[in-house]
Amino acid sequence: MATELRCLDSMPCHNQKVNSISSPEPPRPGDVIPDHAGGDRASLAKPTLLTRHAHSSVPAEGDSQACGDASFNSDSNGGRGNYETQPGDSLLGDCELSWQIGAQLKLLPMNDQIRELQTIIRDKTASRGDFMFSADRLIRLVVEEGLNQLPYKECMVTTPTGYKYEGVKFEKGNCGVSIMRSGEAMEQGLRDCCRSIRIGKILIQSDEETQRAKVYYAKFPPDIYRRKVLLMYPILSTGNTVIEAVKVLIEHGVQPSVIIVLSLFSTPHGAKSIIQEFPDITILTTEVHPVAPTHFGQKYFGTD
Repeated sequence: MATELRCLDSMPCHNQKVNSISSPEPPRPGDVIPDHAGGDRASLAKPTLLTRHAHSSVPAEGDSQACGDASFNSDSNGGRGNYETQPGDSLLGDCELSWQIGAQLKLLPMNDQIRELQTIIRDKTASRGDFMFSADRLIRLVVEEGLNQLPYKECMVTTPTGYKYEGVKFEKGNCGVSIMRSGEAMEQGLRDCCRSIRIGKILIQSDEETQRAKVYYAKFPPDIYRRKVLLMYPILSTGNTVIEAVKVLIEHGVQPSVIIVLSLFSTPHGAKSIIQEFPDITILTTEVHPVAPTHFGQKYFGTD
């Protein structure tokens, strides 16, 4: 949805000379504009409107393809154009995602660097070295933003020159939990930011008979029920693995409201399934796209 803003009167530049000759000021709303062509008519100046468009990948009305029929690239192009979406799936802007999935879904602000990292990770021709380097950079960005969601308190410190400085300090009582195996790729990024943080592990795999997610291993800090949890899993495809992991954490006394899921890529279905199951949970990711790079774990650990 476009938002219309009235253009404010421009202020002079700080280094502009006071007596310098400048161009005539633009007419303001309501000013009478004389007819310089020699006629007797004069018109009123109309207010200038600036239009700011919300960021969204949904095609506008009149585009050749509707949302339901939009096609997107293959992984080698960063997910921009040859993938056929499933019925009802489409690329959505932040506003649409918040409305359809919930405010608990948080996306990193998009910029060209993040877009390039996403493209390299999706590119099937990228070398494993480039893939790991880009993945580690993207993981670090997600971890940093995840830490930014944790509570902090104000504090006062003294600088080397003797001055008092009012700053902030994050509260203790946090831990990380990685869902094996792909979630282990995010552990180093968390340790790089929090050297002494405790990290637990969960191993969840699909049962060969029922094809349902099954917990095979879980090890957490003994006081995890008192901690805020950063649950690490890079790819949210169906959301079933994360749902089972959260159930295990709940069994150990952890409330969903203190769990932050750190993810690199998510599908709309995956994020929606998790939030529908646990409305108080928070999901942090860089992109919501109908096609997720499910090859991530194999390529990162060299088992592809």
